[in-house]
Amino acid sequence: MLTDQGNQSMVTEFILIGFSSFPDLQVPLFVVFSIMYLAILAGNIIIVTTIRLESTLHIPMYFFLSVLSSSEVCYTLTIVPNMLVNLLKEKPSISLVGCATQMYLFLGFGCTNCLLLTLMGYDRYVSICKPLHYAVLMNQRFCTKLVVFSATSGFLFSTLETYFTFTLPFCGPNSIPHFFCDMAPLLELACGRNYVGEIIIFLICFLVVFCSFLLILLSYLLILNTILKIPTTEGKRKGFSTCASHLIVVVVHFGCASVIYLRPQKYTLNKDTFISVTYTLVTPCLNPVVYSLRNKDVQVALKKYWGGRTCMRKV
Repeated sequence: MLTDQGNQSMVTEFILIGFSSFPDLQVPLFVVFSIMYLAILAGNIIIVTTIRLESTLHIPMYFFLSVLSSSEVCYTLTIVPNMLVNLLKEKPSISLVGCATQMYLFLGFGCTNCLLLTLMGYDRYVSICKPLHYAVLMNQRFCTKLVVFSATSGFLFSTLETYFTFTLPFCGPNSIPHFFCDMAPLLELACGRNYVGEIIIFLICFLVVFCSFLLILLSYLLILNTILKIPTTEGKRKGFSTCASHLIVVVVHFGCASVIYLRPQKYTLNKDTFISVTYTLVTPCLNPVVYSLRNKDVQVALKKYWGGRTCMRKV
């Protein structure tokens, strides 16, 4: 919808094209995405509940994992329900305010997740490289401060990105080639340019995505150096297995994020839409699966609190 302000028409709502290019696939996609969303909610809620109930999991690594799982639930909540509704609409739309709110929340939780993954890499570094000082360095109070810092920083970055995006004039067209309000397609639709704002947005994306990944990479280079010094094969195997789950999630998460937010080329509908599905649905669905399948402590706790109850019901 457009409204006239002086001699210029201003956008008051956006049309989310999303998967409109694939009309025959919209119902099947609705079914598949609904199943994935339920799996995300169930998997992450089970992980958080299990970590809270099991006292042996009350250590920094699982504390960060529970916060990441909670953040993933909120992260998908800002996008997926609206996307599912729009898949069943002929003309899916979102108001200007709704679009700004969605982008703010999505970027806030997205940046927070990047920073949480960085903290989890640091936790693995301290655990393997400085095991004698682990309890002192990674005490509960310090870990809580790190989480608060991550969330505060994530939403501060999100505030700046949303502000510089929505201070640009939108005077038409108002069709977003995406299934949610993301920065790249919105910047393409803007009638004017704010080069300072765009530079700040890129620097924030670079700081959050690239610098976070570099810090994780540095942590793992130090970890690798320590593991290779372990004399026994079994010790090396345990060291690598401790980091495997986190590494898998990091590669998927940062790989997709860097393709979207750190490239110079213009927005392309089909490719970016399906890449976005990866980090909005696949990665949050992957996290609980990876951590539960590759972590014996979590497996034992899951069997204790969920497998046991299933057996009791059968009896």
